[in-house]
Amino acid sequence: MPTVMITGGTGMIGTSLSRLLLQQGYDVIILSRNPVETATLYKTTSQQNSFRPSGKIFYAKWDMERMTIDQQALSSADHIVHLAGEGVAKKRWTRKRKQEIRESRTRSSELLYQALANQPNKVKSVISASAIGWYGPDTGRPFVETDAASDDFLGETCKAWEESIDKVGTLQKRLVKLRLGIALSNEGGALVEFKRPARLGVAAVLGSGKQMVSWIHIDDLCRAFIHAIETPSMHGVYNLAAPEPVNNRDLVIGVARSMNGNFFLPLPVPSLVLKLALGEMSVEVLKSATVNIAKIQETGFSFIYPNIHAALRHLIG
Repeated sequence: MPTVMITGGTGMIGTSLSRLLLQQGYDVIILSRNPVETATLYKTTSQQNSFRPSGKIFYAKWDMERMTIDQQALSSADHIVHLAGEGVAKKRWTRKRKQEIRESRTRSSELLYQALANQPNKVKSVISASAIGWYGPDTGRPFVETDAASDDFLGETCKAWEESIDKVGTLQKRLVKLRLGIALSNEGGALVEFKRPARLGVAAVLGSGKQMVSWIHIDDLCRAFIHAIETPSMHGVYNLAAPEPVNNRDLVIGVARSMNGNFFLPLPVPSLVLKLALGEMSVEVLKSATVNIAKIQETGFSFIYPNIHAALRHLIG
């Protein structure tokens, strides 16, 4: 089986994707600033999840400051999945934090380009993450891939992110960019945050609760990356979210009901409170955004969890 090198391999998506690749027989190389520590972390995570890989996993060093990637690792890779980037929702968006979010994406893309351009390699394709943060608020129809980027922070960040990896396409490498919806996983991200108040019997409805959320189950997300690797006809940008978006109210009530049955209380969190607590980030929490996914479906990709009920049944029970 081919070897897939992953940047950002220890994050929520990278960990799940690595697990699935190994289960399907791929060899995986995880790039890390501290490969030994990463190997120890991943071994622990793997034991906790009790999965049995048929592929092998390796760890290699990359250094963003020195702009270097382990030469042997790069020469072994058949495909690269580019996930690296600081978490958008981890901290309040100060000017410094916004710079970290953007540069972690653009500098890592530049490092990949330079390595692929200057070091011997056999890489056939680069599958890069992007996000539906590219788009602004809904305009009355789902966004398609050719729509312009929003002029807000996330829109400008996604545009810079995609432009920074576009240069890989000049090296005769097949380039696919997946604009991801909100990933639902028990190992981090939005679902974990929604579950916190639900444990106390509360469904925390954000703002009006009417804003549409384009989400995707983590398993479908990881399957889509492998689909992109295995489908040579895919190139360019694809929206990746479940076929049936859901509004915030139905999402958080669905989480609370999955955890507590009918024993929960819907509790509105006013927009003003969110703005005071989150600052500029509250714009994204309150934004309604839906995307058209026909393009990726036309490549033959199908969803195991097309609606939120199926997703929550699997994730929560």
